[in-house]
Amino acid sequence: MATRGCSLHLVLSSCRETEAFGSLIGQSLKGGEVLALIGDLGVGKTALVRGIVAGLGIPAASVTSPTFLLAHEYHGRLPVVHLDLYRLQKPEEAELIGLSDYLTGNVIAAIEWADRFPQLLPEDRLDVRLSHRTRTTRKAVVEARGSQARTLLTRLKKAWHPISRSFTPRPRAGRKTSPR
Repeated sequence: MATRGCSLHLVLSSCRETEAFGSLIGQSLKGGEVLALIGDLGVGKTALVRGIVAGLGIPAASVTSPTFLLAHEYHGRLPVVHLDLYRLQKPEEAELIGLSDYLTGNVIAAIEWADRFPQLLPEDRLDVRLSHRTRTTRKAVVEARGSQARTLLTRLKKAWHPISRSFTPRPRAGRKTSPR
């Protein structure tokens, strides 16, 4: 793990680790955050969202890519909308699916292909860039843009606990854990 200012750089060595990192993000969310997910096809954006919703108490198995439906909503500890902008050609199309409506209130917005229309995203957001390193490993660069995103990134850095090239979120204070 490397941290640089308002960013976090890490290596995810499997789909399971990508989901585990997503779970850590989900556990750290307070409501109203925008997560801009950026990366090529097959890099793990949907796997990250599966982890995020699991961290919010939603069954990860319920998450599928919204490429064709464009948006999926999930309800757990906090409401989450999972959007995919891949098939959209113009900013107007993003508005037709109600993008701006999802970027207000207590809803968590996890937006795949967010880099297609950055002008439509709020300035305060957490950018998560995933890229291929090898066939199975990914590089993740998490960058905070704005005060709410910086607070979220600080929570992620504090909860980060690498164990032998993988990571596991630390139990929250006050939560009992059972011995293994």
